Amino acid sequence: MTYKETTAWMFAQLPMYQKEGNTAFKKDLTNILAFSKELNHPEKEFKSIHVGGTNGKGSTSHMLASILQEAGYKVGLYTSPHLKNFTERIRVNGEEILKTKVSSFITEHKTFLEKQSLSFFEMTVGLAFDYFAKEKVDVAIVEVGLGGRLDSTNIIIPELSVITNIGLDHTQFLGETLPEIAFEKAGIIKQNIPIIIGEEQEEVRQVFLDKANSTNSEIIFASKEKSNYATDLLGDYQKANTKTTVAAIQKLKGFLVSEENIKNGLLNVVKNTNLKGRWQVLQNSPKVICDTAHNKEGLTIVLNQLKKETFKKLHIVLGVVSDKKIDDILPMFPKDANYYFCKPNISRGLSETTLKEKAGRFQLKGKKYSSVELALESALSIANQQDVIYVGGSTFVVAEII
Repeated sequence: MTYKETTAWMFAQLPMYQKEGNTAFKKDLTNILAFSKELNHPEKEFKSIHVGGTNGKGSTSHMLASILQEAGYKVGLYTSPHLKNFTERIRVNGEEILKTKVSSFITEHKTFLEKQSLSFFEMTVGLAFDYFAKEKVDVAIVEVGLGGRLDSTNIIIPELSVITNIGLDHTQFLGETLPEIAFEKAGIIKQNIPIIIGEEQEEVRQVFLDKANSTNSEIIFASKEKSNYATDLLGDYQKANTKTTVAAIQKLKGFLVSEENIKNGLLNVVKNTNLKGRWQVLQNSPKVICDTAHNKEGLTIVLNQLKKETFKKLHIVLGVVSDKKIDDILPMFPKDANYYFCKPNISRGLSETTLKEKAGRFQLKGKKYSSVELALESALSIANQQDVIYVGGSTFVVAEII
């Protein structure tokens, strides 16, 4: 199969959370364990760092990769979802996996994948681990896809685990309360493996302490650590991710990482890893900013950052997915902005008509557009050079304009 045929088959034939929501969520690790065995357990061929959490795990993963690259190591990076191309999910030293590698892997294992009925995420994790093993990476930074305990990435035995924070996201899978969600995310804590907790939250602190105690794992709350490093990732919210990253690097054993490596790694995250969509400035005059924040906790931080911008008028291009608790996030948005309501181009996208109607209940006023592109074009045509345009609400909205 060609790359286009391969990805079309992966997206269309198999369940994928980004498209279908809860029908893609698996309740155990049976499939990924079977696939790992089929691939001769590639995850045992390289060292790894496991990164979970509600918000910030993507940025933290990229920061870790950048620092280790600066230290001279060959670094694998597995993240999800992708913004533009599937190959963004699997990288070595910032370079995306070749499309031919994706095609050949799926073709080679297609019979097994069909017979075992693997999900999109399960086969992608298998592909990533197989690729990292064949590339002989020194270490792979592996971002959890959803939750932790039952996530397909949770077959690795990492050098250390990282959990950035806990928020109310994906409650239909992980639980309705912060302790319930923390329990699921704490599932990546392994026997005798150190665990870095990025943010100390009173509601879930004991969940992590209990789990760490049961696994004899040293636990470190990074928010207590003193560190003040600069990073090229914009947005004040990256300060917490920077603290988490530095605490993880300082606890990592068996790798030589200097103070200079840490500083340079944090200052060159975008260059080293090609990270996109985190408080990314797309243009100036008018200033256009996009961010992939999509849940209450993430949007709280981003909208506070937006308040620090100087502008004559604020324009917000907004789209969300249909399974989002929209009544929790809409009250957070400023009422004095011009809104451009749109639907991200996926089956889970909430219609622009419904979004506009719901937003109106919270005094958010604007027009609706059938696509993200049309919404942004309209905002650009109306805004003057002293205005700011913010594009967000969903990873998929940002993906369409990057």
